[in-house]
Amino acid sequence: MIGTGYVGLVSGTCFADIGHQVYCVDKDVSKINKLNSGISPIYEPGLDELIQKNYKAKRLTFTTDLKKAITASDIIFICVGTPNIKGSLKVDLRYVFKCTKEILSITKKKKIIITKYKVPEGKDNKIKKKKKIIVTKSTVPVGTGDRIEKIIKKKRKLFSVISNPEFLREGEAIRDFRYPDRIVIGSNNKNEFKIMKKLYSPLINKGAKFFPTSRRGAELIKYAANAFLATKITFINEIANLCEKSGINVEDIALGIGSDTRIGGRFLRPGPAYGGSCFPKDTKGLVFAAEKFQTNLSIVKSVIKSNHDRVILLTRRVHKILGNNLRGKKISILGVTFKPNTDDMRDSTSLKMLPYLSKKGAIISYYDPSGEKNEFKKLFNCRFKKNIKENCLNADLIILLTEWDEFKSIDFKKIVKKKNVKIYDLRNIYTGEEMKRN
Repeated sequence: MIGTGYVGLVSGTCFADIGHQVYCVDKDVSKINKLNSGISPIYEPGLDELIQKNYKAKRLTFTTDLKKAITASDIIFICVGTPNIKGSLKVDLRYVFKCTKEILSITKKKKIIITKYKVPEGKDNKIKKKKKIIVTKSTVPVGTGDRIEKIIKKKRKLFSVISNPEFLREGEAIRDFRYPDRIVIGSNNKNEFKIMKKLYSPLINKGAKFFPTSRRGAELIKYAANAFLATKITFINEIANLCEKSGINVEDIALGIGSDTRIGGRFLRPGPAYGGSCFPKDTKGLVFAAEKFQTNLSIVKSVIKSNHDRVILLTRRVHKILGNNLRGKKISILGVTFKPNTDDMRDSTSLKMLPYLSKKGAIISYYDPSGEKNEFKKLFNCRFKKNIKENCLNADLIILLTEWDEFKSIDFKKIVKKKNVKIYDLRNIYTGEEMKRN
């Protein structure tokens, strides 16, 4: 596994847990040292324990030595970041291609790294070379596998290139790996399907659906899936805006349409704009890929714009609650990550909301179970608090931004001094009746 970010580390650890010998490679020495001490650099429930278990069982190795890892491996997963280029829809693939070139460089320096095996009796008994498989686990635009093949074209006899996108939800990643909805493998060579099916056989034997397709097909499935889920979130958020204007409970609408099996209830919970490592960059990446093929994805473009507008709308709504002048107002934030059970701050609504409130002169405190965030250390009048009570004690306004479990049963009367404190619940954790009783 090249790259020990979210995808590489979780996938590598889980592959080890189902019995494979796994090498996780990263250039970050401090990260590798931390992992060799049994400590995960990312917040993911259950991951520390799984790392320690498989490290002790010697199925999981953490190293900075790429040559050693590639030489010892049959399958090489590329799990590096594929962010958008700042201010653009374009996907930055430099890390993917740099990784590919490093693999190629290692094969040039070391002539024999390919496993040899004998053909069964009765067939051509010449010693044949078994190809190593390069797998793009990173989310990449359509045609990236083709470009990787061009880079390694002189070594095509030694490598094959396939796509195996990940579908891991942050906070639920270990469960998602163990019990996947589907395992998508994209290859232009049918022989690779057999190898990948064997790799995933412990999961397939438990009922996971194995879905073979073309390499480009697999690349697009990942983008299309994330864009569709982002569309559902954006749709219910826009319906929520209409419900507020018309005096309707949006949860009734979500339940009413979600009960239709053609629609389904998941991802129909109104709240802040979507964020995280996938939806923001993948919706943009899909639009960029479509433009390369001269195709207009107008719906996805609208989703991107609506999601951007959602952050502004929810942030400025604070003025409707506290008035135009926020100077000196004490505002307490509960949860700043883009979703619960993760420490991921990428594209979280809090990254826009807290700086805006700080600029307006509000006194901000925040608490998040995943700890203090570097992103807010330089903000004027913004402090991290160690627990809910300390955070909310003197608040004029409490903003529920992320639905961590410990925020779902708060007795506000016991923790807040001010009787006229206002609660701004962005996640609909509490009903109006519950708040009145509280």
